[in-house]
Amino acid sequence: MVSYRLLSYQSPTGPRSAVAVDGTVHDLASATGRADYGSMLGVLADWSTAHTALDALASELDGKSGMPLADLRILAPVLYPSAIYCAGANYSDHTANMAKLHNLPVDPDPRGPGKKPWHFIKASRCVVGPDAEVPLPCEKLDWEVELAVVIGETARNVPESRALDVVAAYTAANDLSARDLSRRPGVSDASPFKYDWIGQKSFDGACPIGPWLVPAAEIADPQRLALRLWVNDSLRQDSNTARMIFSVAEQIAYLSSRITLYPGDLVLTGTPAGVGAETGVFLKRGDTVKISVEKIGELVTTIT
Repeated sequence: MVSYRLLSYQSPTGPRSAVAVDGTVHDLASATGRADYGSMLGVLADWSTAHTALDALASELDGKSGMPLADLRILAPVLYPSAIYCAGANYSDHTANMAKLHNLPVDPDPRGPGKKPWHFIKASRCVVGPDAEVPLPCEKLDWEVELAVVIGETARNVPESRALDVVAAYTAANDLSARDLSRRPGVSDASPFKYDWIGQKSFDGACPIGPWLVPAAEIADPQRLALRLWVNDSLRQDSNTARMIFSVAEQIAYLSSRITLYPGDLVLTGTPAGVGAETGVFLKRGDTVKISVEKIGELVTTIT
């Protein structure tokens, strides 16, 4: 099978989906004759048949001329996800460091009896793509490199044993977090209404993803991928998805027991130790953040 990547790019008429084969890009709607493949959501909605057609298309396009990748403005690969579910507290080193930061006891058994994955939601419109410029929304803007899962099949109560079958592709994500907007001023710390998840997680540009989608068939084991993040070329996070508390399959199974997952949904699977909140160092205007996920690629974001 010829390797390929799925991406979105800016055309003169607006965002379009495309397939990249050996660095050469081909508009998907034009290459397939399918108008609904003009958007990535259209491709994902038809993933049960699209993935087979794309495998064959990649072989046909291999070696053929197309649009040079370097000449295109690449956008977030999915514009815009139908939902973005984000795993919190899913790497034990990160949760231990955050517990110490907030003077809380460290959970000795995060997978203990009755414990399940925990997720929050980001607004889909805060998605941005490669080389995006994100306006600084606060004084304590933090970084979080994550493996992102792209759902390709409607899934409800999917068992863990079949959970990876509903994954269309994987990409890289940076779950930017406005730490100083997470707690509402003037509200008691004891109040259940103290926390502001919109302010912390869903500001403009809060979810850089990309640079493209890697079909799930090309990643045999999502639990063996290196994750790294640099701020201005200084390495801040260096880990592996093997260190997740709850695996990708466990997260999908649990989410689908609570709500139906749809093609185009994203699941951000958690971040390891090394975020700014652990040391009190945060992003500033002019900073460049680069994330890397093994087998997927690199994604750069600039804070403006």
